[in-house]
Amino acid sequence: MGVLSELEPKEVFQYFEDLCGIPHGSYHEAELSDYCVAFAKEHHLEVIQDELKNVIIIKPATAGYEQVPTLILQGHLDMVCEKTEDCKIDFQTDGLELEVEGDYISAKGTTLGGDDGIAVAYALAILASDTLKHPRLEVVLTIAEEVGMEGAARIDLSSLQGKKLLNMDSENEGILLTSCAGGAGVSAVLPIARAEKTGILYEIHLDHLTGGHSGVEIDKGRANANVLMGRILLSCRKQLPYDLVDINGGLKDNAIPRSCVARILIAPGSEKKLEEVIERESKNVCHEYRNADPAMSLQAVKCTATQLQALEETDKTTLLMLMNALPNGIQTMSLNIEGLVETSLNMGILKTEETSVTMSYAVRSSVSTAREALTEKMQAIIEYMGASFTIAGVYPGWAFKEDSKLREDMITVYEKMYGNKPKIEAVHAGVECGLLSDKIEGLDCISIGPDMKNIHTAQEQLCISSAKRVWEYIVQVIAYK
Repeated sequence: MGVLSELEPKEVFQYFEDLCGIPHGSYHEAELSDYCVAFAKEHHLEVIQDELKNVIIIKPATAGYEQVPTLILQGHLDMVCEKTEDCKIDFQTDGLELEVEGDYISAKGTTLGGDDGIAVAYALAILASDTLKHPRLEVVLTIAEEVGMEGAARIDLSSLQGKKLLNMDSENEGILLTSCAGGAGVSAVLPIARAEKTGILYEIHLDHLTGGHSGVEIDKGRANANVLMGRILLSCRKQLPYDLVDINGGLKDNAIPRSCVARILIAPGSEKKLEEVIERESKNVCHEYRNADPAMSLQAVKCTATQLQALEETDKTTLLMLMNALPNGIQTMSLNIEGLVETSLNMGILKTEETSVTMSYAVRSSVSTAREALTEKMQAIIEYMGASFTIAGVYPGWAFKEDSKLREDMITVYEKMYGNKPKIEAVHAGVECGLLSDKIEGLDCISIGPDMKNIHTAQEQLCISSAKRVWEYIVQVIAYK
């Protein structure tokens, strides 16, 4: 018996538990994609799977709905793979260990993948039903959404009939999302030279930060472990000499990094001084972020006297200057929508290799010219410092549609069910509606989803009762005519 077998609606949580047992991190969605294809064939539904492993499943209209306009249901197959330091799960081979506590589902030590597994579960449950009423349904399940929306960018939708699209990739019940930010991935690669250095090896560990989604949680004031480590190392440099061996933090450019580790060499006899400096820095940063990151920890762990290849002094200096010069976090707030972040960026990955250090950023903005200005500013700083600049995965924002019939219908259904209107909002996070709207002329999109907490972190939770209510709402939306 499954962990979720007693939860309602049973059909939704059955599929959700099935897919949680299938590894499906970004670029590793093939098995889940094949599962969806096998599902479609088992239920005698038309299915298309492209070479990328995007999947389209089509179900004919039920009796009486043949003349109702086709509705597209859409979500993504991949999940962000984050885990706690002590978690042994291999995301490429292992399923998730689900847990239920009260009204929430989580995964032991890892992200849950409710973003966007719940959309896939909703879609499969609808497609499997013999009792739900609906028009022709075209279900679009994309790959690699979390790493630049590559599936949505390259999927062929020319065979679809639908002009209305319900995206199920949001995390707040009772809110109809009607527009979102566009974005891009930016990388700075700094070439480094190394020389053999001798000293006492210390590992500087900055961990137990809250982290989170770089769009949804960028306004929560949470520390970025990579950026903060750059600040700490710059401060240390002013107080005692050291050689930098390497520095690494973060796994995804669109997740605020929760930890970062730097390895340094110091001269024998400097141990007490370093430990005092780190203790002082710890008090400072933990106090600054006491509300947003209450569990933050900064420690200097002494290893042993050793010889290692460390960065040349000039390259170490350049790296620290580059890390501290590049912007991070919120850049501007919208002047049109109160509380909406307009432009931001997040250094999600910091990785040291033998001959280079790479910093990878997710850049977001609801104003394309503002995004372009920010990336040009980054390029100027990066190239001035002697690093190489690359930009990739540029995706458009999703503009608000003034005359949305789908929005009007969904408001009507919501009012009938709950006696009040849903909230109409924009979001700083990216959803695939912008890319898909570029592929289907006149596409009318709305994004919804159940309550989820701490997505893109190992503390991710999906609210059970909210998932049930959103399911009931979707059932009424697809039946509305």
